[in-house]
Amino acid sequence: MTTLEFSYSLEKLSSSLKPFALKLTRDMDDANDLLQDTMVKAFTNKDKFTEGTNLKAWLYTIMKNTFITNYQRMVRRGTFVDTTDNLHYLNSGDILVENGAFGDFTMDDIYTSIDKLEDVYRIPFMMHYRGFKYHEIADKLEIPIGTVKNRIHIARKLLKDSLHVYRHKN
Repeated sequence: MTTLEFSYSLEKLSSSLKPFALKLTRDMDDANDLLQDTMVKAFTNKDKFTEGTNLKAWLYTIMKNTFITNYQRMVRRGTFVDTTDNLHYLNSGDILVENGAFGDFTMDDIYTSIDKLEDVYRIPFMMHYRGFKYHEIADKLEIPIGTVKNRIHIARKLLKDSLHVYRHKN
């Protein structure tokens, strides 16, 4: 395959790669960058392509691997390794400033909603919340395990309904 034929084939397949790039990046600008990186890598490595094989699959593989490499690079860049003996810098919070007021209000609302539950729902729910297993709750309360699961399920549903203002809208 000549360079001109290869270039033409790349151009022809680029439109079918764009949806895949968008699916990976979930951002149009990043998808365009990924598509461009893929095409550059494919063109510079055209000698590694075996004629007669599936060019589209080869391009998809290049794109996927490029995305993974870029993602890993981004994660590494955001990672800080504390090499001090006493881990002084670990979680030092130099950059992060957090206002806990919203969280305090939220937790107050959650505890208020839990307190409003009837004891038959609140007690198994809180035991499960504190780490008890279903069978341990059943033994402690002397009720069947199915009843425990049902009461915890109902408690969750009631809490979800009473805390609907915190539901995320996507």
